[in-house]
Order: sequence, then C-alpha cells, then structure tokens
Amino acid sequence: MPIQLHSSFAVHPGPWLRRNIIEPYRLNVSAAAEHLDVARPTLSNLLNGHAGLSAEMALRFEKAFGISADTLVRMQALHDLAEAKGHADRLKVERLPDPV
Repeated sequence: MPIQLHSSFAVHPGPWLRRNIIEPYRLNVSAAAEHLDVARPTLSNLLNGHAGLSAEMALRFEKAFGISADTLVRMQALHDLAEAKGHADRLKVERLPDPV
C-alpha cells in the first residue's frame, strides 16, 4: 500500500526557498538573482509562488546553497499534483476496462 501524504505537505518550493534560503542569507531578490545568474522577475515569480521551479533553477539553488536539486524538484512535483487533485473531479476521463 502506498504512503498517502496530506496535501498540506505539498508546499510550493518558491516561498519555502524565500523563507529558508534567501532570507537567512540576508539576500534581496536582486542580489539572489544576480548570484544565480537569472532574471530578477523570474526569481521573484518563483519566490512568490507565481511560477513553478524548473529543474535548471533547482540545480542553480543546489550549486549556490547546497540544497538538493532532487528534493526541490520533488517538492514542486508534489505541489503540482496536490493542485491537480484539487480539481480532478472536472477531468472528464473514464477508466478503461482491464485488458483481456
């Protein structure tokens, strides 16, 4: 039986990164974006939860701060899945019968 995680564990990695990585380093968005070699609006959108975390951005955080890119990507995937499950009832897909 698979382990079921409550959707409250599926946090967006952006605000988490802001609170747990960017702020403790006392960086503002502009300084962090410059260090990560990304556009300021791109990082701002991520940190405010308005954009998803790409695999490349996860690698940038890993290189800069030592946090596992794998963990960040899994965090994003769990968040995306929780969001999708929130409106799964609107998906008009029927189960196919089992193959013969």
